[in-house]
Amino acid sequence: MMLIEQTTVAAAALPLGQFKDHLRLGTGFADDGAEDALIEALLRAAMAAVEGRTGKVLLAREFTWALTAWREAAAQALPVAPVGQLLELKVIDRAGTQAMIDPAAYRLEGDTHRPRLAANGAQLPTIPMGGSAEIRFRAGFGAAWEVVPPDLGQAVFLLAAHYHEHRDAAALGERAMPSGVTGLIERWRTVRVLGGGAA
Repeated sequence: MMLIEQTTVAAAALPLGQFKDHLRLGTGFADDGAEDALIEALLRAAMAAVEGRTGKVLLAREFTWALTAWREAAAQALPVAPVGQLLELKVIDRAGTQAMIDPAAYRLEGDTHRPRLAANGAQLPTIPMGGSAEIRFRAGFGAAWEVVPPDLGQAVFLLAAHYHEHRDAAALGERAMPSGVTGLIERWRTVRVLGGGAA
């Protein structure tokens, strides 16, 4: 299985000003933007870490997910949440021939933690041996930072501030997430049972 991010978060959508205020940067000085590249990099790194731990996409973008078999015949849990729209589903055979699936044959079942691609009939389209299915979808809480749940937004700020404060440790491979951040994201983490078999 391979999840590919097809679009990225634009710099304009990132809360650079709010995070500068959080860090109290530039107090008493003109903001000449000298720190903007660093601030953006820290926010992107913190967002990626929070998204990785929770399986939640904070700011909207498009993804493509390729897999070689369905977990269930009639439905397949998607790898991230929240998913707002299924854009396309295609099946690819071993030779690389693609067959686009009619959108009337499937639907999105929304869920906070495990949204699913579900068949409108008895089962999802058959994936040929040696082939794959490719699902393109749009995920995320929304396009603007204001729609990100406050606890997840605060977790990003705390983690980005931690990265800013401990840049040397990060460069040396320090991967520990501060306890304040883990406390904020805990309720958003996906609970998997039976190794994910029942998800």
